[in-house]
Amino acid sequence: MVSASTMKDPYEILGVAKGASDAEIKSAYRKLAKELHPDLNPDDSIVEQRFKEVTAAYNLLTDKEKRAKYDRGEIGPDGAPRADFGFGGGGFGGGFGGGGFGGAGAEDIFADLFGRGRSRGKSRTVRMKGKDVNYTIRVSFEEAAKGVRRRVKLYDGNSVEVTIPAGTTDGQTLRLKEKGTPGMGGGPAGDAYVEVHVDAHPYFELDGRDIFVDVPISLSEAVLGGKITVPTIHGSVAVTVPAGSNTGNTLRLKGKGVAPKSGAAGDQYVRLKVMLPEKPDKQLVDFIREWSSDYDYDVRKRLKDS
Repeated sequence: MVSASTMKDPYEILGVAKGASDAEIKSAYRKLAKELHPDLNPDDSIVEQRFKEVTAAYNLLTDKEKRAKYDRGEIGPDGAPRADFGFGGGGFGGGFGGGGFGGAGAEDIFADLFGRGRSRGKSRTVRMKGKDVNYTIRVSFEEAAKGVRRRVKLYDGNSVEVTIPAGTTDGQTLRLKEKGTPGMGGGPAGDAYVEVHVDAHPYFELDGRDIFVDVPISLSEAVLGGKITVPTIHGSVAVTVPAGSNTGNTLRLKGKGVAPKSGAAGDQYVRLKVMLPEKPDKQLVDFIREWSSDYDYDVRKRLKDS
């Protein structure tokens, strides 16, 4: 309810002159009601209060009797009698103090703006969908790759559990049907859209359902081969490095990628990277020097031939 002590002139509220015609008043109200309607501005108390003021001003000025009394100074902008005119305390009702969103004139405007009409003397409602609402959520790489359930707090204070499917990528949007703002005239609620932000992983990379990871191996593992342990999103697994492996060689771990609810699981690809000791000791240096004098090879031959 709007306080009578803070009410402004209804003509000023609607932005029309005191001698404005009914058509001018209706046109001004249509424009303001469309802009300020609470269903189009959810959770905005300032806009809602302004809408109440505009509706109450319209109700007063479209009532010929009340408008005449207001123009003569017999009633105030709230529709209540002014004390100096001696009308007592009964009030007129339906003005700023008690009108709210009511008034037949306002209802007719709403019919034009929001789809309500009349047919053969009976009211007819045209449904209007509510507004969509956007949310964001952050998950780890493993959660996005394997799938996870998270709760999202909605605009109205309620929360809903959201299923983030296995293989969800950064920036992907999930739709929650009819979890937006309520519709009008019995129309469906809007939808909620949840944008998923996936944290980068220090060594895993996702490509569709496949996962790639660079795994360092020692010089001896590269030359002689051997068993090593590599991480996957499903846990660590042992793999065999073939003798004579080189940087860039790739090992495939079947089914160790993303496993969606339906369809085949992806694979994990292990890209080998041969790593020398941080500080090669004298024995290794002497061996390489002696070996390369007889068995050295041209590793950049391909570049020269291209």
